[in-house]
Amino acid sequence: MTEVAVSSLDPRVQKQLESAQNALQKGNFDYVADVTARVLKLNPGCLPVRRLQRAALLRKAGPRGKAERAVLGFFGKAKAAFARKGTPQATLEAADALLAADPRNTAALRLLAEAAAELGMKGTAIFAREAELEETPGDAAALLALGEAYYEGGRAKDALRMADEILKTKPQDGAALKLMRKAAIAQTTEKGNWEEAGSFREKLKDETEAVSLEQASKMVASEEMTERLLAEAVRRAGEQPDNVTHHRAVIDLLRRQGRVEEALEWVAKARATAAGGADAGLERAEGDLRAALLKREVAAVEEEARARPGDAAVALRLKAAEGRLRAFQLAEAKAFAERYPNDHGARFALAELLFKEGEYEQAIANYQQAQKSPKVRLQALSGMGRAFKARRMFDLAVAQFQAAKGEMGLMDDLKKEVIYELASCFEAMGRKEEAIGEYKVIYSDDIGFRDVAAKINAYYAGR
Repeated sequence: MTEVAVSSLDPRVQKQLESAQNALQKGNFDYVADVTARVLKLNPGCLPVRRLQRAALLRKAGPRGKAERAVLGFFGKAKAAFARKGTPQATLEAADALLAADPRNTAALRLLAEAAAELGMKGTAIFAREAELEETPGDAAALLALGEAYYEGGRAKDALRMADEILKTKPQDGAALKLMRKAAIAQTTEKGNWEEAGSFREKLKDETEAVSLEQASKMVASEEMTERLLAEAVRRAGEQPDNVTHHRAVIDLLRRQGRVEEALEWVAKARATAAGGADAGLERAEGDLRAALLKREVAAVEEEARARPGDAAVALRLKAAEGRLRAFQLAEAKAFAERYPNDHGARFALAELLFKEGEYEQAIANYQQAQKSPKVRLQALSGMGRAFKARRMFDLAVAQFQAAKGEMGLMDDLKKEVIYELASCFEAMGRKEEAIGEYKVIYSDDIGFRDVAAKINAYYAGR
């Protein structure tokens, strides 16, 4: 069973879900629960629908006291114990039925996570584990389960975060240490983009080397261990100077120790090899390391400025240091985009830097190119709208924000930002009622977002 996007559902179903989202904002939670239940019965892998359903069920249920949680938790576990069926599909359906009656049933959430994992629905498994942790904040078992779900879902950084949370209070927890080690390995693999040409093990010549490189990724290693691993990585790189993998290990260990200048020297060595000369990842690493040196300079002057407030000379030096950092980042982004014109992610990064520098026309051109990538399309539409808005081309900005809003699914922070920008454009154009209509959409979902509450209150106070 696979997970599916809302956009892949029947257009009529999409219309129903749009109505359900509007109903959620109006407080018609029963309608939302009914629509989403029917959609999930046929499309259990549609995660956005599951999120919408949970939002409605939680709002309908309201807050719950400790005593009530204890009682319902006991009965919830008892029900869940009888809910596991013969197949993962049947178990998932049983978990959904329990959650429809009690969305805070942690036992049912665990059932949902387990069934989803067995069905290959990794996003749904993460969703269920996140919901479980929301109901049992700080619980080590829930943190570990979520960390494992993140790891299986390819989110190594988040898995590391969960392991770290456990180790803060249980520094010797074996399961957490094991999760941290394998997540660190996965994160290192991701950073090197090795997955594009084969698995981690396939990249190495033998099991001994694999274990050794895995050791280099252990974030729990002591300084002494790090030094030994660094020495070993340097030795391997010396023995196999054309093997970029070993150079990467050295660079990563040096970066962790803050030895940026030495890491840069090793990047140069790696890029001098046959395989490393055209390696975009190494090129990015070099840019990041050079930027780190400039950031270090900025941080040093910032510290001096805090110690000597009001010192005009220090303020000028800080401004100059920040200017050098921005100029370097912009030059690097431009050069990278020129060398890799089809890297739409790089185009988006360049557009964002151009926008910050006030070069709106060039930013727009790069946002247009970035829209070709599904990964950054929505952010690029939003950025393009902001650039048009900065140039006071409000009608063009409105078109971009409306396009972005139309392509977005359920309400998240990016969608709120887009709707807010759309509303502010309407305000600037004197279209007050349309602006308030958009602000209301945000207000119905998140009363604390920016200043929408003040805007809505002022609107009704002036009527």
